[in-house]
Amino acid sequence: MKNLHRFVTKNKENWRELEVLVQRGEKGLRSLSDDELDKMGRLYRQTASDLALAQRDFPRQKVAVYLNNLVGRAHALIYQEKPMQKLTILRFFTHTFPQIYRQLAPYTLLAFLIFLLPAIIAFGAVVRQPQSIYTIMGENVEVLVQQVEEGKMWTEIPLFVRSAASTFILTNNIKVMFLTFAGGVTAGLLTFYVLLSNGLHMGALFGLLQVHGMSGKLAEFVVAHGFIELSVIFFIGGVGLYIGDGLLRPGLQSRRDALMERTMTGVRAVLGCIPLLIVAGIIEGFLSPSILPWGIKAGVGIISGVVLYSYWLLAGRD
Repeated sequence: MKNLHRFVTKNKENWRELEVLVQRGEKGLRSLSDDELDKMGRLYRQTASDLALAQRDFPRQKVAVYLNNLVGRAHALIYQEKPMQKLTILRFFTHTFPQIYRQLAPYTLLAFLIFLLPAIIAFGAVVRQPQSIYTIMGENVEVLVQQVEEGKMWTEIPLFVRSAASTFILTNNIKVMFLTFAGGVTAGLLTFYVLLSNGLHMGALFGLLQVHGMSGKLAEFVVAHGFIELSVIFFIGGVGLYIGDGLLRPGLQSRRDALMERTMTGVRAVLGCIPLLIVAGIIEGFLSPSILPWGIKAGVGIISGVVLYSYWLLAGRD
């Protein structure tokens, strides 16, 4: 006990000084001067050394618990992550985000094929046998079929409701994106289902419109925003497959570690895609249903697609 008393007496002033600085720092590091920050760093290193001695020589004493808590609090302050500043956000969009896209490009291509092949099959089935749309999309599509048979398009959004429609479209797109992303934790099965289902529905709709000579109207509606919107959906679908692949084939990692690592990559991809969906939603709500010529809408779609893929494929190559 003499050694314990000597140990505490010798170092307690340093511990108290560190505790005072930590308490102030926890209320805001800006309250500490540069000299006080330097002092906190020195006291932290000394106290961490004292903690190691206490855990070795006095592991059952209260001093070991006290020092462990103090060092933990000081460590959290000194090594806390810096807040995202403007340059950090800028670098994310100029480097990190497009690099993630290129990293996951094989999965994105697979997601595209999972969507495209069922779409082609559904299109052919409905063109050959229009009644098969009920098999693909269910009986609740009856009202839509009647509308198309009357020569009406559900995409004709009145001018006075376009703002609300744009908000609804944006919310729906983000919901689909998150559902596709979250499907990764089901080993990619939910992601596969969402892509397959959306492909079947899109193909069936185009097939129904083709039968009634109206597929060009849907193409005109989709072309302006479709390059961005569908590209994002395929990308996030690829993210979901990437996460699912980590669960099925973790390699040298544990499944838990593989899931955590790939999910963090996926979260960054989702954050990067949200501004893109906002742009697509605005175009879909205002430009796509407008009376502007088909050529202008196609031009917007093509230009936005070229800009997007040039950014994804070329940006961030140090």
